[in-house]
Amino acid sequence: MSIKKEHMSADKRRDVTVEAVVELAAKSNPSKITTAAIAKHMNVTQGALFRHFPNKEAIWQAVMTWVSERLLARLDKAAESASTPLAALEAMFITHIEFVSRYPGVPRMLFGELQHANESAPKQMARILLQDYAKRLSSWVEKGKATGEIEPSVDTAAACQLFIGAIQGLVMQSLIAGESHTMRDKASSIFAIYRQGIEVKS
Repeated sequence: MSIKKEHMSADKRRDVTVEAVVELAAKSNPSKITTAAIAKHMNVTQGALFRHFPNKEAIWQAVMTWVSERLLARLDKAAESASTPLAALEAMFITHIEFVSRYPGVPRMLFGELQHANESAPKQMARILLQDYAKRLSSWVEKGKATGEIEPSVDTAAACQLFIGAIQGLVMQSLIAGESHTMRDKASSIFAIYRQGIEVKS
């Protein structure tokens, strides 16, 4: 990755840095990514990097913000364009998998941050992302109950955990196997099984 030094605003430079981290995380252990590696990937000096970020944690905070804003915005857009609550949940499921397929470094970073023993701003942001995600899912599950699509007896919290867990399982297995490009092909079948567990039986 190389960036042009001319005519680039501070915001754009920060965005480019975040994108560099996401690219690096797709190929290496996120915890091993150094500011020197980021600067090298961008073809800039570490000094240039630190003109926009005071330290490495600030870079990771920017990355978590980038992930949260883009993922949640895509999920909201997908759900709002669906015709029913169950269709909204499916659209969110597929959209999430497509996002990860495009940015395989993202789940590696999220899992890495949440596994850290010590609290940090990036870890807190990753946790908040999952909480905001669960709130959206909960809303659609409740709407599904109200419209008669989802069984009223379904535990909403458990349904949300299972939804996220299904995505995490598919993502982890695909990354371990080195087959992130196949996630989208498997997503519909996995959601179909999830759907059978919560929808009203005819």
